[in-house]
Amino acid sequence: MEVQQLAQLLNATLGSSDGDAVRAATAALDGLASSLPRFPFHLLSLATGGENQGLKVAAATYLKNYVRRNMGENPSLEVGKEFKDQLMQALLQVEPEILKVLVEVFKFVAEVEFVKQYSWPELVPELRLAIQNSDQISNNSNCKWRTVNALTILHALIRPFQKLDFRTERILSLAFDVVSRVLETGPGWKIVSPHFSFILDSAIMPALAMNGKDILEWEEDADEYIRKNLPSELEEFSGWREDLFTARKSAINLLGVMSMSKGPPMRSSKSTSSKRKKGEKNKRDSQQSSVGELLVLPFLSKFPVPTDDNASHPTILNNYFAVLMAYGGLEDFLRDKQPGYTATLLRTRVLPLYTISEKVPYLVAAANWVVGELSSCLPEDMSSEVYSHLLKALSMTDTTDISCYPVRVAAAGAMARLFENDYPPPEWLPLLQVVINRINDEDEESSILFELLNSLMEAGNESVMVHIPDLVLPLVGAISKFLPPDMEPWPQVAEKGFATLAVMAQCWESFISEEANEHESSEKCASGRAIIGRAFAVLLQEAWLKPKNLLESETSAPSSCVDHASTLLGSIMLSVTEINSILELKVSELLSVWAHLVADWHAWEESEDLSVFDCIKEVVRLSTEYELADFLSRRVPSPPAPPVPPLSIVEGIGAFVSEAITQYPSAMGRACSCVHMLLHAPSYSSETESVKQSLVIAFCQAASSSFYRIYRKQPSPLWKSLLLVIASCYLYCPDTVEEILTRNQDGGFAAWVSGLCSVASPSCTICLSGESEIKLCVMALVKVIERLLELGNFSSGIGRECFTSLLEATAKLKEVEDNAEVEEEEEEEVQEESGDEDEEETDYEDSDDDEHEETQEEFLERYAKAAIDLEDGNAVEEGDVECEDLEPDLGHLEEIDHQRLVFSLIERHRDVLLKGQVLPPQLVLTLRGAFPEQFSLLQ
Repeated sequence: MEVQQLAQLLNATLGSSDGDAVRAATAALDGLASSLPRFPFHLLSLATGGENQGLKVAAATYLKNYVRRNMGENPSLEVGKEFKDQLMQALLQVEPEILKVLVEVFKFVAEVEFVKQYSWPELVPELRLAIQNSDQISNNSNCKWRTVNALTILHALIRPFQKLDFRTERILSLAFDVVSRVLETGPGWKIVSPHFSFILDSAIMPALAMNGKDILEWEEDADEYIRKNLPSELEEFSGWREDLFTARKSAINLLGVMSMSKGPPMRSSKSTSSKRKKGEKNKRDSQQSSVGELLVLPFLSKFPVPTDDNASHPTILNNYFAVLMAYGGLEDFLRDKQPGYTATLLRTRVLPLYTISEKVPYLVAAANWVVGELSSCLPEDMSSEVYSHLLKALSMTDTTDISCYPVRVAAAGAMARLFENDYPPPEWLPLLQVVINRINDEDEESSILFELLNSLMEAGNESVMVHIPDLVLPLVGAISKFLPPDMEPWPQVAEKGFATLAVMAQCWESFISEEANEHESSEKCASGRAIIGRAFAVLLQEAWLKPKNLLESETSAPSSCVDHASTLLGSIMLSVTEINSILELKVSELLSVWAHLVADWHAWEESEDLSVFDCIKEVVRLSTEYELADFLSRRVPSPPAPPVPPLSIVEGIGAFVSEAITQYPSAMGRACSCVHMLLHAPSYSSETESVKQSLVIAFCQAASSSFYRIYRKQPSPLWKSLLLVIASCYLYCPDTVEEILTRNQDGGFAAWVSGLCSVASPSCTICLSGESEIKLCVMALVKVIERLLELGNFSSGIGRECFTSLLEATAKLKEVEDNAEVEEEEEEEVQEESGDEDEEETDYEDSDDDEHEETQEEFLERYAKAAIDLEDGNAVEEGDVECEDLEPDLGHLEEIDHQRLVFSLIERHRDVLLKGQVLPPQLVLTLRGAFPEQFSLLQ
């Protein structure tokens, strides 16, 4: 009834010559507007479903006036979600004449609900969804949502919102993204393309132009300005930041999409197309001009390059800033052009900015960014002038009124992009010197320069690497200035400096390894190592020994620096060629501090640990070659020297390794490898036997707790690593290990022995493969059997199992040793028959053939199995795949004759070992063939 009454009144206002009747109908409508709760809903219903077009227009017009009047008088008036939803549905479906009126209703509602009160947060996501699912975009003629209507709503939403607050910025960004998405479809291109000029002139360019907010941010928060407008690979972002998705970035992206567009494919009649030659069609498609050529570049060329006379004029400055931003978005478009095309563009429209005598830092910073963005399109013959301008920008000094920090950072970012795209400078050394000389007391800028040096090292070739020893010295001097005078946390710039030195050290080692193989330049390698080692030693002494002694302080250097410092320590130890070098470089003192730090390492998730493990290997190597003070035990200084820490170097390392085994599965394989090295390589004396025992206890406790946590699940590579760690410990302190294992309620000593026997069996999926692994297992099984014989428990099931597994492992060891001898003989024959070049090629081809690349089916099958195991509670912690094949370092145990060890045991206890023992027939045949002389002992 209410709707019918409204319809009658609205009809009365149409086409009537009786003024009194029209006024009466209008007054009645005004009365109903204040008395009917659902008055606007009824009007909306009539506007979309009225009996005639005139009624629809009248209802829409009255609704527009009603909303404008009520929201104008009461701006805080809330519009319910139900009305907003119905309004959106109506807007998406009505015909153009009604849409033109209802869109004005939408503007009023959106201004209050969306902009001022922000009570319509779902508007933009719903509008984006509507556009994507509209009739033309989804290519669904049955869809009720009209693409034209959706884009009209979008236009109405963004038009009044040019460079306002953050919320509006995000809306504009989403709007540009929606249009970009629409352009990717054929129907969408047809709808939007007629409006390209309007979009470029009225939407994109205003979004790209510089404004007062940009200048304010440049002055007050330059880093934020750089992150939003001049991003590069040198910047570090933590997490996802919504405020970095700006309208300017989205406008640049839209411009790039428009520039690449060539329109939908041309359709022609079948009869006509059949007569054309295929070559003519291909030629026509290749000659079809893009929007970038037809519209974008001609439009941008209307803005002249600033000159000395007008560069500071606000309008010219702001507009040309927009031009530069636009050029930065044309990378994909320009990549399809000839190199000379980009060269001409840069030489005429970008590079002249560097020569303007009056400084225009805003434009120079943007020009730096453009060069970086277009780095993949640059021709080689521009290298000299490009780097010349960037070096000039990198050295640009601040003026009295304006900071040029963003200019310098943008220049560094552009160079990083050039390196990334294999676009080197004509000479590396001048560039390296400028970068290092620019490192000063400014923390933020120096951090960027350190990142740039990292990019230089990673991108450079031999031309860069040869200069590393000469560059390290001034760089160490610059970094030492950032170190605090006391043992307080280091600033980020110091950490960045250490990271850069670590990269340089790794690059140098890779370089000299290739040089030594190719040119045998051992003298140059040794000289360079010595220079780098001395420089690093000076820096670490400055950081750890010169301030208040770390060893008497409760604080320590931040753990984030330990990984980089470990790399530097490794370089120092590699430079040692005599005992005097250890004393001169204070290697023992530095290692004592380092061991103190790694003993308290807890940064498994935050920092990389590979360098720490590499350093451990170098420490053990150095201790076996030289008498390394404080390695096995701490020297007690005479009074009044400060007290010493309770841990020796090896004990500090042991604490780190134990923590790695228990806390971080990805590091477990590397940690287990270190256990064997620390127990077997050093020469422990009677005075240091207690140190070895303490290591055995720590390692056994860590390995056993981790093993019992996973051993009830399916066997995994970590099984083997943990079992062998316990085996190494058992060789030295069997009583202690048995006591530790027996304390556990999950099988105790028997569970470890059973697991060791399992991996010794050839049928096990994770059986022992390497020679050192098998030797260690053989020695451990011999020790277990001897212990069982001593205690009179060999006749138990575990004793029989151990003996069978011992014979299987011994046979496997013989097979591995024989195969190694055969391979060595074959390799010698190959070397004699072929030259070095042929040998390298053969090795390369063999490595390719042996390497198996996982197929998609295997990948999916493996992850499906992992998912099932996770659901069933059978998932096993995974370690680092690269560490699964690490061979244990047996040190002095390699000298043991393992074959003699086994058969000596059998000879001494033959009656007990063979009594009631039934060996598998296949094992008997294997033993007969492998050990014909000793086989009689087994009969």
